[in-house]
Amino acid sequence: MNNLLLKMSECYKDPRGSALCIITASRGSGPGKLGAKMIVYSDGTIEGTVGGGEIELQVIQHALQAIRDAAPQSKEYDLHADLNMSCGGKITVYIEPMNKPARLYIFGAGHIGKVVARYAPDMGFDTTLIDWRKDIFENPGNLNYTQLCKPYLEAVQDLQFDSNTYCVIVTPNHEMDEEILAVVAKKSTAYVGMIGSKTKIAVLTKKFLAEKILTEEELAKVNMPIGIKFNAVTPAEIAVSIVAKLVDVKNSKGKE
Repeated sequence: MNNLLLKMSECYKDPRGSALCIITASRGSGPGKLGAKMIVYSDGTIEGTVGGGEIELQVIQHALQAIRDAAPQSKEYDLHADLNMSCGGKITVYIEPMNKPARLYIFGAGHIGKVVARYAPDMGFDTTLIDWRKDIFENPGNLNYTQLCKPYLEAVQDLQFDSNTYCVIVTPNHEMDEEILAVVAKKSTAYVGMIGSKTKIAVLTKKFLAEKILTEEELAKVNMPIGIKFNAVTPAEIAVSIVAKLVDVKNSKGKE
């Protein structure tokens, strides 16, 4: 049991998705006991057991679905009627996906980037604000996000990207927007958004396609102009529209 609990603490560092399965009720005879636990990973491997055999195979399938949906569920199994098992008991298994915090990278620590970084952690994002300018950062002791002082493209090479990664590109004066987008849009991400006017986006799209920097499919996944459309004018208002879009995408995952 202690080993399984240690494994649970490691799940948040594991690149695979995972779900904890617990037998919360047991009636009659059956292979699994009340409180039995199992971790199911998104590749189908497991730690622990809820009884083995056909019942365990069913729980694994439901756990994989829970990981995909990012939503907990409780399942009752009639071992005889549902699974044709001779023991004939019933068990209830609670399945809880161990969702990792969404990882947000903000490229550009200007007026908009800083406000996004300030709001995003309260919305469930593990946030990193990236900029090469040392003098632009604040006292880290007062912040709920990470500041990374490094050239943007160098940072991209060092950061981790996966299907739970969100990227906001708002570099000062758009100095590195295109270069960052060209690299980030090819990585595994949940969301990539880049600031810019409709004219800038149209010119960039034409250039990227003509020079085969990104494909139509890769560009279609980029939110540009960034954010949820409303009459935002100030940097703070634009940041709110960006955070609103991030929350919308995060909370819509698995519900398309």
